Amino acid sequence: MRKKLTRTGNSAALVLDKPLLEQLGVDENSELELSTNGDVLVITPVRDGVRDEQFRKSADKIHSKYAGLFRRLAK
Repeated sequence: MRKKLTRTGNSAALVLDKPLLEQLGVDENSELELSTNGDVLVITPVRDGVRDEQFRKSADKIHSKYAGLFRRLAK
């Protein structure tokens, strides 16, 4: 998808279409984190800590269950 920036006062705005917002699970009140490496702009929805903790628990469970397999694959 290609977008153009829109002039807003003396700033530029990136307008995100409703289907994209719905796909990301965000709305006009959502907090977004922006980062760049100088070439690429990454916009990431800020998720609550509960979701991060659930992910960490799942990753830990998978790691403990398959640690031996991961070690063998790494060789």
